[in-house]
Amino acid sequence: MGGAIVMAALIGLLLVASGSARGASPRARLAFGCASIVLLVALPSLAATNALATGAGFGAAFVTAACVVAIVYAVNIALLPVVARRQAAVSGQAALARLRPSLPVLLAGLGICMLMGLLGSVVGLLAV
Repeated sequence: MGGAIVMAALIGLLLVASGSARGASPRARLAFGCASIVLLVALPSLAATNALATGAGFGAAFVTAACVVAIVYAVNIALLPVVARRQAAVSGQAALARLRPSLPVLLAGLGICMLMGLLGSVVGLLAV
């Protein structure tokens, strides 16, 4: 749950930075992107390491890591309309305000969640 809160905070900070008169600089966007990637690798790895340290098997560690990534993914999907409306207001592109992910995009995102969960559980296995 902490990862979802941190991701929401990162998105909120990016919204504030992009709403300024100058917009977000490329460095700021790069920093937010790097922080997001670190978050998506570190949190599931820590969750899987914790599960493995308590004596759970690899399957339980994988499910734990995948659920952590899925929670962060759900926060991103929930905040997508807010980000799209904000970007539409800044850039003047009305089509952005109507941005909604389609079912295939959501399913592809869940597939990526599973891959990130696998990565996190493998890193957790190596850490234990």
